[in-house]
Amino acid sequence: MHLLAFDTSTDTLSIAVARSDTDTLWTHSGPGGAHASATLIPTVLRLLAEAELDFSQLEAIAFGRGPGSFTGLRTACAVAQGLAFGADGGRGIPVLPIDTLAAVAEEARHQHGCTQVVAALDARMDEVYSTRYQWQDGAWHGDGDFALCAPEAVQVPTGWAVVGNAHTIYGQRLAPEALHLPALPTAAALLRLAPSLIAAGGAIPASQALPRYIRDKVAKTTAERAAERASAQGATTTPLPKADGPQP
Repeated sequence: MHLLAFDTSTDTLSIAVARSDTDTLWTHSGPGGAHASATLIPTVLRLLAEAELDFSQLEAIAFGRGPGSFTGLRTACAVAQGLAFGADGGRGIPVLPIDTLAAVAEEARHQHGCTQVVAALDARMDEVYSTRYQWQDGAWHGDGDFALCAPEAVQVPTGWAVVGNAHTIYGQRLAPEALHLPALPTAAALLRLAPSLIAAGGAIPASQALPRYIRDKVAKTTAERAAERASAQGATTTPLPKADGPQP
């Protein structure tokens, strides 16, 4: 299949283009974050030109839908929608939203041969996104639910590997007894996952594409911060004991 894929969910921007008549992938990896919105589309155009493809020939656009950076997820979804709406002479093509933790698991399998993993990405705010995946019968099978928790709370079955970028950030706070292997949700991993997901009906109209957010909010209101400070002060203030007898 002629496919375009990109992921902007982490601090690394990853883009890849695949042609159906060759095993060659045209890929790019570079700074993400604030840079992604400025470099994503120009780099997509460059890779398509190198692959001798244009938008009229693409069959779908895959993107990492999350969890991950709020800004990064919105960027990926918006760009995927815009490009898909305009593709094929304005007739449009489908988009394929793919879970970023599934892409982490797939990249770990590709790089390290892992088949039982806990995929864990840094969620900032002293938390991680995580879930379990097993590779069976040529496909990844997951829990279905993603956890958002402190690194100490991540549970890893015996013999499973922790893959992702969270261990780089949190070190021994994250499953200190487990095997840790680096992996990111690359666009190449999205392309390897894409055929089976498309066959299973995962490709959808661009208008239906949405990011997958796990955290409901990233900032606290002034009132919430004030209430937390008051609670903390109350917890650290020890009241004087009351005397048994009458007070003067």
